[in-house]
Amino acid sequence: MKIDDIHFLFSKSSGISTDTRTIKKNNIFFCLKGEKFDGNLFIDQAFDLGASGVIYDDKELNYKSQKAFKVRNALETLQALAKHHRSKFNIPVIGLTGSNGKTTSKELINSVLSQKFKITFTSNNFNNHIGVPLTIMEINSKTDLAIIEMGANHLGEIDLLCNIADPNIGYITNFGKAHLEGFGGIEGVIKGKSELYEYIRESKGVILVNNEDRIQREKSRGIKSFSFGKSKKSNCIIYNTTSNKGLCEARLNDKKIVSNLHGEYNFENINASIAIGIHFGLSFEQIETGIKNYIPKNNRSEMIKTKKNLLFVDSYNANPTSMKLSIQSFMKFKGVEKILILGDMHEIGKTSLKEHERILNSVKKNKDLKIFLVGKIFNQLKFNSGRIHFFNEIDELIEYFKKKLVTGHTIFLKGSRKINLEKAIPIL
Repeated sequence: MKIDDIHFLFSKSSGISTDTRTIKKNNIFFCLKGEKFDGNLFIDQAFDLGASGVIYDDKELNYKSQKAFKVRNALETLQALAKHHRSKFNIPVIGLTGSNGKTTSKELINSVLSQKFKITFTSNNFNNHIGVPLTIMEINSKTDLAIIEMGANHLGEIDLLCNIADPNIGYITNFGKAHLEGFGGIEGVIKGKSELYEYIRESKGVILVNNEDRIQREKSRGIKSFSFGKSKKSNCIIYNTTSNKGLCEARLNDKKIVSNLHGEYNFENINASIAIGIHFGLSFEQIETGIKNYIPKNNRSEMIKTKKNLLFVDSYNANPTSMKLSIQSFMKFKGVEKILILGDMHEIGKTSLKEHERILNSVKKNKDLKIFLVGKIFNQLKFNSGRIHFFNEIDELIEYFKKKLVTGHTIFLKGSRKINLEKAIPIL
């Protein structure tokens, strides 16, 4: 079956589904396969739930229905369909990747640009080889502009996603120590993320460049760009300060914008959204409204005031670079009793233990800081200390705080997703 024919079916449907648990009536169901699931087993269920068509790829199956279509590979068909769908729209498409801050940058940019445009953008963490095609399929005749977040943990993945989404504007938030295991080290990270630059270079697009980032300046040479930073050479000159409440501020042409974000590591996320707003012709008032309207959530740079303590929660993900920067920012809080709760950092590879040791060494020098470390990697560094506590898993930490309640503290929680540090929020 040709992509044109599948696209025609899509145009008559209510959308795409890859999960019968969330399928809607008149969806086209794609039978995707993974290590623990096989969509080909749910064809009957998809039709029972109102699917208007099914794309399947089980070689042993010949489904007797005029609404079921057998293909060689359902995932590749979904990706080809998304690429075909993208070609139907002559609109700006922002491709966004990086080691840290992708989601926050994406949401800030969306909040700013939505003051002027109708946006289609990546929801939740749909930033992989499945999520990107699904986001592309959400673009419709009402879409003025699309923002596509692209995640990667190995070489070639960003190039694949670019060939599906065809971005004409690119932004790499930064190059940090994330997914080192898959990329084979920091040089692999730089090469992998820079696949976005190379795609934009070949397609004659535009990239957004943070002039404060040496690697971005070097890798973006020869590509049409729009830059931001403190340098007078920048297209958009921005200075940053922190309010007396610890919130990130930006100064643009002697005007101040106060965000709802804490942590100096969010400066570049805010600045990028301001710069992209200026690039697309938004007024200062529109940009300011967009930034002020953004409230961090989902355990990403989230501030939570409980009855007992003030929590800063960044427990969605962690790597050595983001961990270091966020701790440095947290340590600048003055006049408060501080507690640091850190979870293991995953997907680092051979240097994992060494990176965890660096983090531990950087924080244990502060004798006024109470430190709680969660995870089996941190536990390999365990030593006797009345001030530094080690736990194998989050439930052990929760039991500790049930017995020893803390009040009046400012608490920072950061760790990789699998550690589930957010489970401790109710007890804090």
